Amino acid sequence: MSSTAHYPFSVAGKTVMVTGASSGLGRHIALVLARRGARLVLTGRDADRLRETHEALPGEGHVRVEADLTLDADRDRLAQACSSLDGVVHCAGIQKHCPVRQLTESLMTEMYQVNFLAPVMLTQRLLQGNRIAQQGSIIFMLSTAAHIGTRGLGPYSAMKAGLLGIIKCLSLEQAKRKIRVNGISPSAIATPMWETHQAQLEAQKARHPLGLGTPDDVANGVVYMLSDASRWVTGTSLVMDGGAVI
Repeated sequence: MSSTAHYPFSVAGKTVMVTGASSGLGRHIALVLARRGARLVLTGRDADRLRETHEALPGEGHVRVEADLTLDADRDRLAQACSSLDGVVHCAGIQKHCPVRQLTESLMTEMYQVNFLAPVMLTQRLLQGNRIAQQGSIIFMLSTAAHIGTRGLGPYSAMKAGLLGIIKCLSLEQAKRKIRVNGISPSAIATPMWETHQAQLEAQKARHPLGLGTPDDVANGVVYMLSDASRWVTGTSLVMDGGAVI
């Protein structure tokens, strides 16, 4: 095989926006993409932590925009800061446990604004401004909570499941431009947070035949969905759960 043959799993040279890049999975995904040669447009609400992520990125040409994506003006400012994106990874989100009997309207509104309205309306703004290039890739970070029921996660599950519907419709609307729209649905991820809750950690491990996932597992799924290797994949969500759902 020629050494110049196209490598379909590459993200080198692609420009990708990552929301929620100031911490957690968003930060880890941004670091992995930069190491693989992508140029990043980072956004998050915490200016100090966003700057730390930016300074940790290898490579050049990365941009950071502090923004609260629940605000229309901030979404517009973020869209204006972009020229042409090859991909968007929606990682910003919150999770709060609340049984439905204890649900308040303010909590439900917050979950809706952060987990559903913000990524959907940011995507709309980017598409209206032709900021996403043809053959680009839009990725919504979902959860296995979008596919199964979990006690106390009703509001969170509802918002993530709602994104599944948007993904299916948006993928059809953008097919003419060859823009792919997908989700990634991870289950429990092994992070330092679990180390202080050994009983819960063991219970989570027992639910996952292949064990708990790592941030790298999710980042690798993002790389696949952004790369040309997934050019024929749209309107679906990649469930990454170590077999927990089945």
